[in-house]
Amino acid sequence: MAEAEDIDSDVDEDTALDSFPADPTDQLTSEEESDLVDAEPIALSVSYSGQDFDVDGLVRRLISKDILIPTFGHEDDRISSAGFQRSFVWVRPQMDRFVESLLLGYPIPGIFLVRQADRRYLVLDGQQRLKTLQYFRDGLYEGKEFSLKNVADEFRGLTYKTLTEEQRRLLDDTFLQATIVATDGTPASLEAIYQIFERLNSGGTQLTPHEIRVALFAGPLIDFVEKLNKNEQWRELYGKRSPRLRDQELVLRIIALYNDSAAYRRPLKSFLNTFAARNRDLEYYATDTITSLFASASQLLVDAGGGDILRPRGSQLNVALTEAIFVGLMRRIDSGDDITSDQVAAAVEAISRNPEVESVTSKATADEDKVRTRIDIASRIFTDA
Repeated sequence: MAEAEDIDSDVDEDTALDSFPADPTDQLTSEEESDLVDAEPIALSVSYSGQDFDVDGLVRRLISKDILIPTFGHEDDRISSAGFQRSFVWVRPQMDRFVESLLLGYPIPGIFLVRQADRRYLVLDGQQRLKTLQYFRDGLYEGKEFSLKNVADEFRGLTYKTLTEEQRRLLDDTFLQATIVATDGTPASLEAIYQIFERLNSGGTQLTPHEIRVALFAGPLIDFVEKLNKNEQWRELYGKRSPRLRDQELVLRIIALYNDSAAYRRPLKSFLNTFAARNRDLEYYATDTITSLFASASQLLVDAGGGDILRPRGSQLNVALTEAIFVGLMRRIDSGDDITSDQVAAAVEAISRNPEVESVTSKATADEDKVRTRIDIASRIFTDA
């Protein structure tokens, strides 16, 4: 199966104390980097406060579930914006050196929390640090004893239980600064948090725009998008699951542009955020129709050539081309006119070889005129197929 991740950008080191090479899938694509820095048309204000938590208190709150680290795809009715934190990505050298930094009294980057109406805290940034603390305090990581290895000689082999009393007090009494933003769950407050968080989103394991979106706009729509993302034929087309939710974001792009391409404006993140906010609870959304159209389009594309049909110029899936093909094909299916897999194959070939399409699916693909051009061309070719 061809890889679906299009990695073409460099990334900064995680922090001074986390300078180990990141997995390539952790790097942001050039499009994601552009989306993060694109200015929103309206800058929203947000209220926040600072609070210091000692390590002992943080771990106790994690254990008691007063601080929650949701993981995408895990239902939890205690979390009003459920399932946004991507999986734990630090490797052991990073974990060991973080603990060592605490034992040496080095300054530690702060964490970012969202306070819900029930006064629970959700971790929006800082999962790696908090989970490392919990693993070390528990003494286990992935079923094995958590003893320090990638550290200076004086700390090598130590576990939490074998720390000296002085070392334990130093560790437990270390304070981490938290930036806390409260949300009432309204689209405006969530968009404000999105804007402030992306300004704090830095380092070698930066969250993508969609990972932030899933955090703040979670609900029936995001669940529906993930359901489509599990479609067997879609998975055959896209390839393996993206650890950064890029496959899910592409599904959201397809249905958002299918429903409202005329309203598209840069930046892409704001367009998708607005769509997610307006349709968060699926109150005005014909999910059965979209499910049928998406599944039918996926099946036709599989029959027409499978995953290779969306990769005309190499092994990487072209996101801009894929969204145009899906939107155009879904429009044709919705028109009621039958279309065969052979016709789909010929239409995709014509779209892929169209010089104008090639120019609007290579660089600056989020530009308004480029988005509309490729969708219009794809829709016209499918209509004439």
